[in-house]
Amino acid sequence: MRGVVLVTAIALGIATPAFAQSGHGHQHGDRDATPAHQRVEACQREFDQVIADGRGFGLAFPADQNGYPGPLHVLELKDRLQLTSEQEARMRALFETMLGDARQRATRLAAAEDRLRRIFADGAADPAAVRTAVAEAETARADVRLVHLLAHLQARDVLTDAQRRAYQQIRWGPAKHP
Repeated sequence: MRGVVLVTAIALGIATPAFAQSGHGHQHGDRDATPAHQRVEACQREFDQVIADGRGFGLAFPADQNGYPGPLHVLELKDRLQLTSEQEARMRALFETMLGDARQRATRLAAAEDRLRRIFADGAADPAAVRTAVAEAETARADVRLVHLLAHLQARDVLTDAQRRAYQQIRWGPAKHP
């Protein structure tokens, strides 16, 4: 999961200058390396907690940025989007289902990441063990992400065209024309 956090940190613009310049998050001999590592580790802890809670931490940005709103954000904007009571109920049910499914998969992701860390911590890393552990972790990560992306697909269908346009404007600003 650490690789995901580093990519997420870069994507969200929260990487430190030392991290961004070095390309891999640390510079040996640089007095700023320890604070940089601490910030990345803090981001890692936040990512782990958010994912464990069933939330997405940007895993569904491709959907959200392109007109497929997430159920949590739709509920947060329910008044501005003028959701009907039926739409709100459907969105709440979708959100609760997404949380439950994502939490279940996040547990598997955390276990897979722990196995990967243990391979290195126990000095048992070899190409076959690392390949297997990475494949398991990435499959688990993909499962978590898929839950969120599929929820965005379903949420989009609950809204009217006007509500989707309003959501896009509120969350991402004016539409960009090619």
